[in-house]
Amino acid sequence: MRHRKKGKKLGRTSPHRKRTLQALSNALIENKQITTTIAKAKALRPFVEPLITRAKDDSEHNRRQVFRHLQNKETVNELFGEIAERVGDRPGGYTRIIKLGQRSGDGAELALVELVDYNDVEPATGGSSGSGRTRRGSGKGRRDQSSEEDGSTEESPDETSTAEEASAETDEDADAEESSSEETTEDTADSSEKDDEESK
Repeated sequence: MRHRKKGKKLGRTSPHRKRTLQALSNALIENKQITTTIAKAKALRPFVEPLITRAKDDSEHNRRQVFRHLQNKETVNELFGEIAERVGDRPGGYTRIIKLGQRSGDGAELALVELVDYNDVEPATGGSSGSGRTRRGSGKGRRDQSSEEDGSTEESPDETSTAEEASAETDEDADAEESSSEETTEDTADSSEKDDEESK
C-alpha cells in the first residue's frame, strides 16, 4: 500500500529520480521551457515551484536551500536574479504544461513545460510536431494529372503571355514568307515573259 506516499516514482530509484528532477529543473531555469514526457512534467512542477517561491526572498539561507536541490551556481544566480524579478508579483503557478501529442519513436505522451512569465519564447519542437511534412509530397503532380483527366489545362499568366508572343512571331514569319513567295512568283513571271519576247 502507498498510503501517504506522494509523487510518482517514474520507474527510477530515489537518487536517480532526484537527479532527473534536478536536471530538468536546471534546464527549465536556463532555457525557460523544455520538452519532456507528461509524467516527468507533472513530477517536475511540485519540485521546481517551491524553489522559485524561495527565490523571491534573496537571503543566504534561501540560496543555500535552493542550491541543495539544484547543485548549480549559475542556475541559482539566474533564479534569484532575472527570474525572481519577473515572477515577483505572481502568488504561485509559475509553470505551465502544454500537451504536444505522442512521440514518434515509442509513442510516449510529450509535454512542453514553460515558465508562465516567459511565454514569448519560441516553443521548442517536440518529437511529434516535426516540420509538418508528409510522405505524400507537395501534390503538384496530382493536380496536373487531375487537370489532364478533365481535359482542361490551366496556364499561368506568364505562360499565356509567352504563348501570345510566340503566336505573334509565327504570324509575322508567315506574312514574310507570303510576301517573299509573291515576289518570287512575280520574278518568275517576268523572266518567263522576257524569254518569250526573246524567242519571238
